[in-house]
Amino acid sequence: MFKIAVLGAGMVGSAIVLDLAKKHLVKVADINEETISKLQKTKNVTAQVIDLSNSENLKNFISDIDYVVNALPGFMGFNILKQIIENKKNVVDISFFPEDPFQLDELAKEKNVTAIMDCGVAPGMSNVILGYHSKRMKIENYECFVGGLPFERTMPYQYKAPFSPIDVLEEYTRPSRIVENGKIVIKEALSEPEDLEVENVGTLVAFNTDGLRTLINTMNIPNMKEKTLRYPGHIEQMKLLRDSGFLSKEEIDVNGKKVKPLDITTKLLFPLWKLEEGESEFTYMLIGISGKENGVEKEYVYKLFDMYDDETKTSSMARTTGYACAAAIDLLVSNMFTKKGLITPEELGYDEDCFDKMMIYQEERKISYLMFED
Repeated sequence: MFKIAVLGAGMVGSAIVLDLAKKHLVKVADINEETISKLQKTKNVTAQVIDLSNSENLKNFISDIDYVVNALPGFMGFNILKQIIENKKNVVDISFFPEDPFQLDELAKEKNVTAIMDCGVAPGMSNVILGYHSKRMKIENYECFVGGLPFERTMPYQYKAPFSPIDVLEEYTRPSRIVENGKIVIKEALSEPEDLEVENVGTLVAFNTDGLRTLINTMNIPNMKEKTLRYPGHIEQMKLLRDSGFLSKEEIDVNGKKVKPLDITTKLLFPLWKLEEGESEFTYMLIGISGKENGVEKEYVYKLFDMYDDETKTSSMARTTGYACAAAIDLLVSNMFTKKGLITPEELGYDEDCFDKMMIYQEERKISYLMFED
């Protein structure tokens, strides 16, 4: 058994803890006493309330650890990942921080560390799948549509977040980068809506978000885009909030106190967007990859439709994000992936054995990526 630290015990972090604890000794840290108390009696788990923004606390917590999972919110992610690398610990990161990750590549190589980033569902498995095919065909077009939603459409937002609302709202303000005809094109978040019909759900609306992330740098593909899926009407509501200044990070004066509108909005939305215990929700992802394989036009389509697991009481987004992360940890502990440096998830897909192992790991947990080819 290896010793694995999980930083962050939110919905996704807790799913990772419970999964890894089946085979390993897991230490989990979070600042929230309620989330920690739920894990304290789990076999092979040590749970502690710790402020990980304190560098000494972090250093002490991971000092005797073999591998680390960073499942903290994005605004903390980059600095935490940097400190993990400085402490010479191999790590898988799902904080999805906004900073340029490649700044950490040289440091990771210097410290002889494997630091796998963005290893969730999307980014994450979407990258792994694209990475796999990029080594086996000349890809001309890549598109990904993805979203996690509750089945019950509660007005006005018709949305629930399985993680911090601030990370969701970040998607609605950060400019979206897509690739058209070999050139990076910047488009406004929430722009270019298009309808998508999903079986057993109905009509969803896709819109631009900055989801390509590392693929912008690592893939030489003429056309690439990723869009987020929500129920109809959500775009207009988020645009209203954004354009009215409620998502701004710029401080304003309110009765003599400096406050960030985004902090207030996040605080107000958190209880409204929180999934109820046992609430049924789903994750849907559609990936299209087309180009030439062995000189012949070829298209691959992957579909993921995953739902809340009644047996384990685990949300779909926690399952699809968390188990992808756990699958990457599994690659490290089995020495199947040993490259040092800042590692993007697409690199995991380059190797067929790694690709297959990650797919099987999730298949064993009833997460199925169905592939169709033409």
